[in-house]
Amino acid sequence: MSVGTQAVDVRIMTRAELALHGIRTDTLRRPDGAGPSGDDHVLIDGANAALPTNPASPYGVRDGRVWLGEQDTGLGLKPVRRPRFYDLTTADGLRYEQIARLHGADVLATTVVQTCIRYAEADRCRFCTIEESLRSGATVAAKTPAQLAEVAEAAVRLDGVKQMVLTTGTTTGADRGARALARSVRAVLAAVPGLPIQVQCEPPGDLAWIRELRTAGATAIGIHVESLDEQVRRRWMPGKSTVPIGEYEAAWDEAVRVFGRNRVSTYLLVGLGEDPDELIAGAGRLIDRGVYPFVVPFRPMRGTLASRDGAAAPDARLLGYVTAAVGAMLRAAGMAGADQKAGCAACGACSVLPAAGG
Repeated sequence: MSVGTQAVDVRIMTRAELALHGIRTDTLRRPDGAGPSGDDHVLIDGANAALPTNPASPYGVRDGRVWLGEQDTGLGLKPVRRPRFYDLTTADGLRYEQIARLHGADVLATTVVQTCIRYAEADRCRFCTIEESLRSGATVAAKTPAQLAEVAEAAVRLDGVKQMVLTTGTTTGADRGARALARSVRAVLAAVPGLPIQVQCEPPGDLAWIRELRTAGATAIGIHVESLDEQVRRRWMPGKSTVPIGEYEAAWDEAVRVFGRNRVSTYLLVGLGEDPDELIAGAGRLIDRGVYPFVVPFRPMRGTLASRDGAAAPDARLLGYVTAAVGAMLRAAGMAGADQKAGCAACGACSVLPAAGG
């Protein structure tokens, strides 16, 4: 098919171009991590957005609005201010921002274990930088439950944080990191009762850990596959691709049973070479399972193998086409990211899906 022949709503296309080309502005920055990095966190018409800072972008900001050259796009943009909890340190001298960081306007996020058994070059996901922020000193290798509870309490009290995301690098045990997540959830909720928390990990080898995460108090769970295409998985995620899709499907089904429909999500990256219509069809199958397909553009981040090897981001028309189609399916299924209460889909900053009604 020719994506260029498909009509996509102009608002979705504008957001797709912003997601890929970024904006000429100086606002809040965050260091490298497992997800999109080098981005500014802003509010676009009141919704969270993570945009790359790009001096060559055709988009700029003037009087609180996004402009394309001399054309007002109709989108309002407000920088997210530096949170006050960043000014605090733990008793052992760690800056709070080394333990957890603000995403969007009201999401606290952290990688509980900042190392991954799949980070050797032969196994590493080509888009991942999970250990780069560790090497730069921006974070620490493992955050203790007590540290996370301390920072979460301050972030809620000082900066109005409304949800938290706990992710982890994959560990050697059968839990694949779920054990550390469960401990952390319990500690945070003891300090901040009722705070919605999403946990993110690979499919545990023992699916009982999914129940354990829910029992600990997690609100939602992300089990991220990134692509459903086996060739793409082997090429882009050589280590993770050794976990069969069947294990993901079993974990998603168990997670939906335990957490509920639309409380389970998975990343699908646009731009890894997967046929767009097959990607859309796969997203539809996930929706049928009760799993939210969080569609996000691939961008070659600094420090990734993809960036080193010269990989390019997808065309905005491709991103717009896939996003519009998946957004329509989500609307038809009554699945809104905001209904998850916590996590990437609830935040929406790294995706264009909120502009497509997802």
